[in-house]
Amino acid sequence: MAIAPTLQKYLAAENIQYEVVPHELSMTSTRTAEACHIPGDRLAKGVVLRRDGEYMLAILPASHHLRPSELKTILGGNVHMAQETEIGELFRDCAHGAVPAVGKCYGWILSSTTASRRSPTSIWKPATTRRCFIWVTRSLHA
Repeated sequence: MAIAPTLQKYLAAENIQYEVVPHELSMTSTRTAEACHIPGDRLAKGVVLRRDGEYMLAILPASHHLRPSELKTILGGNVHMAQETEIGELFRDCAHGAVPAVGKCYGWILSSTTASRRSPTSIWKPATTRRCFIWVTRSLHA
């Protein structure tokens, strides 16, 4: 199973070792974690947010949820989750609706939750498709 060319080039350029792990088709990171018998706090997910016409990428464990009221308190003002049509435009080489938890290769400035900052040194991340993820042994957020 292939991963998005942008992500693949980034991993190679940064000399990041990874393994592509196929899984059954799933539409949510929580279901992916369950199907693959991975703890939800070990699978990272990316969530695209929109505020005042600009986009942000939040990285958090699959087992965590963003609450709009908390987002507005933390980030202030008019914060919303991006629509799938917007996501498709932002990540053109990813499967429809898939959001990579590795934004740096797409030119994103990342906002990691406290929980994901405490993450262990090895973690599984969506690989820009809905049928595989990558396993890495060091942080891709840096």
